[in-house]
Amino acid sequence: MKIAVIGTGYVGLVTGTCFADSGNDVTCVDIDQDKVDQLNRGEVPIYEPGLAELIQRNRSADRLHFTTNSSQAVRSADLVFLAVGTPSAHDGAADLTALWTVVKTMAADLRPEAVVVTKSTVPVGTNAGIFARLKELTGRECHVASNPEFLKEGAAIEDFMKPDRVVVGVRTPEVANILRDLYAPFLRTDKPFLAMSPESAEMTKYAANALLATKISFINEMSILSAKMGADIDDVRRGIGHDSRIGFAFLFPGVGYGGSCFPKDVRALGSMAANLGVDAKMMQAVDLINERQKGILPSLIENHFGAELKEKKIAVWGLAFKPRTDDIREAPALVLIDRLLAAGAQVAVHDPEAMENVQAEYADRLTYCERQLDALRGADALAILTEWGEFRHPDLREMHDLMNSPVVFDGRNIYGLDQMRQAGFTYFSIGRPAVLPA
Repeated sequence: MKIAVIGTGYVGLVTGTCFADSGNDVTCVDIDQDKVDQLNRGEVPIYEPGLAELIQRNRSADRLHFTTNSSQAVRSADLVFLAVGTPSAHDGAADLTALWTVVKTMAADLRPEAVVVTKSTVPVGTNAGIFARLKELTGRECHVASNPEFLKEGAAIEDFMKPDRVVVGVRTPEVANILRDLYAPFLRTDKPFLAMSPESAEMTKYAANALLATKISFINEMSILSAKMGADIDDVRRGIGHDSRIGFAFLFPGVGYGGSCFPKDVRALGSMAANLGVDAKMMQAVDLINERQKGILPSLIENHFGAELKEKKIAVWGLAFKPRTDDIREAPALVLIDRLLAAGAQVAVHDPEAMENVQAEYADRLTYCERQLDALRGADALAILTEWGEFRHPDLREMHDLMNSPVVFDGRNIYGLDQMRQAGFTYFSIGRPAVLPA
């Protein structure tokens, strides 16, 4: 099939590349000429394991193309995927400005038999709105489907190639069959293809992200209670996670969720509820708990050092909101950095992938270290914000020797309490007893 993907952000780039890899002729469109030039040089603007190699392979096979010429791409397409950003507006609602601009721009070039597929995360009812707008612009009824994405940053290629399920929202069996054929190469292990109404598909995306975010906020609230009651959240997590009705996925205490999906989708769902006169207290609580959780580690550091924090050097390991990505959108590390800088502390940072993005925001206000141990030289404390694999088994003796004082604030609970006690560290973590000097 000939496919046009409008938008080369995270979702659009992964979607277009994976469809090309299954033999389709894919053209990815973006209004940013610099980004398109970068992609045509084989340079990938985001970090996602395996994506650069997949792009190179399909460009070499002449199945994957990048352009700013929307008209040319849409005019020849059987399927047009909309994958533009839908960020949060000031009131938490999804900002659909870019989406409506694309719909208006492409209408004149859309073939009568083409199917428009919304891949962006959009409020319930957006599909119906696109259908009505295209009818107004073209004078005919166009095929408009919804196909929400369920990609985890850091594992997006595998998630796309081996999905748990594919969800499509359609109005006709014919469109469902077109999308079923498109996804057939990815569903060979009998994973379900779920066709439903566009409204149900749009709601499915929000409900899935809201539930996952709820699990994170729930375990984080339990971690606060555990710490105050003398319990260990790791024991509590194991005690409930083995219940088959609950499970362990997304049940890890930490410094809160971030990224491009959970924060904005929880808020957008709350905004949709408010517009319908529904007081979505659970969504409000999930968001509030998450924002509070981002302040846990800064507060621990401030309480430990007091007024002396102004004179201290704090090392920060982990800047991305989670491992295997360079995404710093709503990352807990940024909350910590802002608090430390406001207190007058010196901050040395390290992240395997996200430092360039952080440097674009903070410039020379931070010290950027290519090696994780370099950040520890003369540091009065280490704060861990992202559970990158390379942070899990460092040389604790070398860490101890490099630091001015052996104090660790672990926002991801990646070290054991006995391990840190034996290594001579003062150690604070989330929802567990502190390890203090004898």
